Amino acid sequence: MHYYSFNIGDYASHTRNLSLLEDLAYRRLLDEYYLHEHPLNVSVTAVARQIGMREHEDCIKFILDSFFILTESGWINTRAVREIEHFKGKIAQASNAGKASAERRLNVRSTDVQPNNKQEPITNKHKPTNNITITPEGVSQDVWDSFVQQRKKSRAVITETVIDSIQKEANKAGWTLEMALAECAARGWRGFKADWVKSDEEKQVKHTQSKTMQGIMLLQQEIDRVNNEGDNNV
Repeated sequence: MHYYSFNIGDYASHTRNLSLLEDLAYRRLLDEYYLHEHPLNVSVTAVARQIGMREHEDCIKFILDSFFILTESGWINTRAVREIEHFKGKIAQASNAGKASAERRLNVRSTDVQPNNKQEPITNKHKPTNNITITPEGVSQDVWDSFVQQRKKSRAVITETVIDSIQKEANKAGWTLEMALAECAARGWRGFKADWVKSDEEKQVKHTQSKTMQGIMLLQQEIDRVNNEGDNNV
């Protein structure tokens, strides 16, 4: 799961008493949990290594005891479990809706086609496009309209093959079809690849972690400076 909803107010209300290191540990533990979608290792040492905080096992243990539950399978977070199950349900629902929509479009075309023995052969100047105009199930009208408008600007058709391809890549990325179409519309993409958004998400996570560590280092330097000044005054 490369994307999850983050409620800033809810998080702040439950973590306002945490230190910077404890807050960093909690965020990394949540990222690790959502990314792999399974309980964290029973071993605190192993978990600390996984999130790059091997020198702060005591801090990791405090966060696990405070916000996670130890089970036979490992450490679980009840909120994360609900979010992951909800997300998987939406993915399955969107996938089933996409398949049902594709079947309906196929049935409509098959019933509309009538045999015509006098039909002229199709040449390069006369090719059927089967352009889709019906909003796929699971996709809001606003997102669909934005996607259609973007395709028109790009002079690109919207066929069943195009939608199926985007749906397949969206599933790989852990996204819904609506999320993928919205991303295409926003970025002006003619297509959608799971690797494109995964790369962006990984860069964002690394950037956030880097900024957090810089803040911790600056805070630690300030603490050391204050302690040194106190020692010199004694």
